[in-house]
Amino acid sequence: MDLGAESNKRLLARLRRIEGQVRGLQEMIGDGRECRDVVYQIAAARNALGQLGVRYLTLNLKECLSDPEQASAMGYSEETLVELFAKIA
Repeated sequence: MDLGAESNKRLLARLRRIEGQVRGLQEMIGDGRECRDVVYQIAAARNALGQLGVRYLTLNLKECLSDPEQASAMGYSEETLVELFAKIA
């Protein structure tokens, strides 16, 4: 589904920030940083990825709700949407 240029831009910016967090984690582990610091950063990256997933799904749900017939034709039945939401939640 087409989420629009501005939404895609914001989603990709979030994803790049998460990518930076993961690269930072690689460096932290490589440098032998304190366990507590590494775990906090892992939790932060996991949380950021979860938020991205919720935002992405929310945008897509709005699209599906705006044209249920087209969404269904594309394979996004109500059951499929519930399954996707359960995977993110």
